[in-house]
Amino acid sequence: MTDQLMVEVRQLCKSFQAPGGQIDVLRGIDLLIKKNERVAVVGTSGAGKTTLMHILGGLDSPTSGEVRVEGENLFSLRGNALDAFRNRTVGFVFQFHQLLPEFTALENVMMPRLIAGEKRGPASEKAAAVLSEVGLGHRLKHKPGALSGGEQQRVAIARALVNEPQLLLADEPTGNLDTGTSDEIVSLLNRMHDSRGLTMVIVTHNIPLAAGLDRTLKIEDGVLAGDVLN
Repeated sequence: MTDQLMVEVRQLCKSFQAPGGQIDVLRGIDLLIKKNERVAVVGTSGAGKTTLMHILGGLDSPTSGEVRVEGENLFSLRGNALDAFRNRTVGFVFQFHQLLPEFTALENVMMPRLIAGEKRGPASEKAAAVLSEVGLGHRLKHKPGALSGGEQQRVAIARALVNEPQLLLADEPTGNLDTGTSDEIVSLLNRMHDSRGLTMVIVTHNIPLAAGLDRTLKIEDGVLAGDVLN
């Protein structure tokens, strides 16, 4: 079973200290995600969805508990080792793209490979290939301000995939898009899943998106309140 798992979460807790006392955002989450699964995470605002996503990707650390990605204990890694593992293994897509406005689409997508130490020539070739794969081969030299919302999200997806990660984490990837563009992004994500053998975890309020994935997790008040096959 272990070799079929992409993500293993055991008794995950996350708390913050606030002026009014301690806030428990995640409370004892246990979760297994198999390789190649497509999992939706749903719940009301403030339920802990984004916090869970950030911890799964090593962007935030838990108060207690364990997270393993491809068998690697994420929080036994420190500093550069964690950065390198995250850059190599996990791709992130955010609701508001988080593209660097002063750089072109090509330069934005190159960035993870440059951070990994690759030279500009090979990084540029790889970035151009992935941008073509997401339908933006004709927009390489455009900066984010010259792209539509849907095109910006395609650039963000290309950036997330350029290092060929095994795990794709997406936080409300259609939350800022109209219905037609949302459908295009969902179709693209599913196509990338199929062609690349990705494991995908998607935080969403988009019910049709969630229903089209393999499994839906519901989080309420920091607790996993539902885990259903779709």
